[in-house]
Amino acid sequence: MFPTIDEVYAGLQHVQDPEIPVLSVIDLGMITGVRYDETNTLHIKMIPTYAACPAVNFIRNKIKEDLAAVLKSNVLIEVHIDKTVNWNSNMLGEEAKEKLRQFGIAAPRTIDHTREMEFFDGTPCPYCKSENTVLKTPFGSTLCRAIHYCNNCKQAFEHFKPIV
Repeated sequence: MFPTIDEVYAGLQHVQDPEIPVLSVIDLGMITGVRYDETNTLHIKMIPTYAACPAVNFIRNKIKEDLAAVLKSNVLIEVHIDKTVNWNSNMLGEEAKEKLRQFGIAAPRTIDHTREMEFFDGTPCPYCKSENTVLKTPFGSTLCRAIHYCNNCKQAFEHFKPIV
């Protein structure tokens, strides 16, 4: 008996992002499709959160390994990069944004299709929630993060960059 599509999606909730382990590939909106083919091979379509994400192959393998362990099934799993959809930070729901804040990373704001530096100004501090913050550098520990400084609580913090 093969897992249902709903069971597969529930299992994908357990596949954590390697750089932000409080978020799953579902929280991040990385999964764009799940289906079985005529041979009962499970095909999962995913999109990276950043075009140049160095962890793409790691995440693909992690989906296969973690999903097989959670589903306790020997179904053949294929993970494909979906090149028809581009990930954007608006795909993060409020629950995912709250998980980021609790992890100490400022969540990206919901944005339209312009990308300007003011999206980095006044980024709410994940520690004290103050908007009295400044961008220190657009280059953080990973390509998708920037470093900010809070003038109120005097903490430096990372910000998940808004991507449209």
